[in-house]
Amino acid sequence: MLQLDFDPTQLTYAALVDEIWRNRNGGRSYGGTQYREALFCATEDQAAIARARVGDKAPVIVGAPFYRAEDYHQKYRLRREPLLLAELATYTPRELVDSTLAARLNGYAAGHGSPAHLDADLARFALSPPASARVAQLVTRRR
Repeated sequence: MLQLDFDPTQLTYAALVDEIWRNRNGGRSYGGTQYREALFCATEDQAAIARARVGDKAPVIVGAPFYRAEDYHQKYRLRREPLLLAELATYTPRELVDSTLAARLNGYAAGHGSPAHLDADLARFALSPPASARVAQLVTRRR
């Protein structure tokens, strides 16, 4: 499960649901009920929009509390890249979870992002040359 904050002046809730639904894992089952798809909404208005977008393909749940996953679940793909993770060695576990840099690196490690996005990001990331090369390798390896 992930919690997502968004700016409704930049993106409508309906567009957000559409984007998430389009990019989800496709309903693949990984075992047990804890991995079933569901949409958790903060309000009934959001739930109505979500139900209209996904129909009966997933339950829509309103007002459930959100709990962070254990640290070992956070930034899973990044944790499999020791060179990249070492760049963030000074971060506390909470800082790692909340870090935009860690999120971006996790996305690249998971196979998301393009060379064009990477070029723009690397200038901002201020990574060591070996770490920058590793991220570039992860992106170009998929192409």
